Amino acid sequence: MTSSVSGPRSPGLVLFALAIGAFAIGTTEFATMSLLPYFAPALGIDAPTAGHVISAYALGVVVGAPLITVAAARLPRRALLLLLMGSFALFNGLCAFAPTYEWMMVLRFLSGLPHGAYFGIASLVAVSLVPENRRTQAVGRMFLGLTVATIIGVPMANWLGHVVGWRWGFALVAATGLLTVLLVALFAPATPADPKASPLRELSALRHAQVWMTLGIGAIGFGGLFAVYTYLADILLEVTHVSPDTVPLVLGVFGIGMTAGNLIIPKFADRALMPTAGGLLVFSAVSLVLFTFSIDSIWTITPAVFLVGVGGALGTVLQTRLMDVAEHAQGLAAALNHSAFNTANALGPLLGGLALSQGYGWHAPGWVGALLALGGFLLWLISVSMDRQRDTLQQAT
Repeated sequence: MTSSVSGPRSPGLVLFALAIGAFAIGTTEFATMSLLPYFAPALGIDAPTAGHVISAYALGVVVGAPLITVAAARLPRRALLLLLMGSFALFNGLCAFAPTYEWMMVLRFLSGLPHGAYFGIASLVAVSLVPENRRTQAVGRMFLGLTVATIIGVPMANWLGHVVGWRWGFALVAATGLLTVLLVALFAPATPADPKASPLRELSALRHAQVWMTLGIGAIGFGGLFAVYTYLADILLEVTHVSPDTVPLVLGVFGIGMTAGNLIIPKFADRALMPTAGGLLVFSAVSLVLFTFSIDSIWTITPAVFLVGVGGALGTVLQTRLMDVAEHAQGLAAALNHSAFNTANALGPLLGGLALSQGYGWHAPGWVGALLALGGFLLWLISVSMDRQRDTLQQAT
């Protein structure tokens, strides 16, 4: 549902401010994966162990999204966005000074806590600015910050890691977080808190079976993308044998794919939401299979990486789906979307790393990813069946 926004705020400026926050979050989430070859030896750990650092951030998102959203249900949205992005900037800045693997694990967990709640609240602000039939497009515009991060922010952080040290990648994220605090303070609408909002009202989202089904689709289906992206830099260096200077360019291609997906796919989702989600899951499974056969050459892996990136639009589509099925508890549902996707962010690297540690080779993450995408599609089929059964019962009564 949309709501009115008081004050002469330009929707474009508000979405831009929110997108810069998404840019900061996208940079830290994906750049940490691309910096893995640099910080792993610096902290005295191997690549599979370094994947646990990525999982620690994801766990922070999973924990922080529901807890913060429920606890802060009565706070005005702009004030909450400022608190979330301020703490995000602080903890990412401290990551730049992490002296050991153990400290990095703790700080990455803390850095992840504001992530889901920020995206959840920012999504609600975004949809409040547009008509009902353009909600997914508005969320997609906000998510463009995340996808542009994979084009500009992640390659920049990776380049900094290669040239001057991996710690500067986290410093870049902290600076972008502070910029977001300034822009949100300037442009976000100062709407009062919903007088009916309460922790119990937000928790009511958990009563809806379709909320859980949608979260499952994201947690399983999106894991395929992370299973591949986590180890993409290593694959490029170890299998494709590109120079370190080429790695940021291929990472940028992934970001171009995500950006293209978030520009194009929401237009279809606003017309046919669930069919679009199902189509994306099948598309992702096929793309991940193609990736496994493409890694030996820069000329084949590059277009495969682009296609894998396009599948990232699933996050935007499921964001709208959750707001539809949560009824009056949209804040928690929107935030839980990022708990689901960071469950995927933990699950994908974990299973991909497990396959690597068992000696299945660098092709294994692609196969693991394809199976996860198909698992998400299976849950999608169940969710669609539940919708049809509900519609049949309503027509019968």
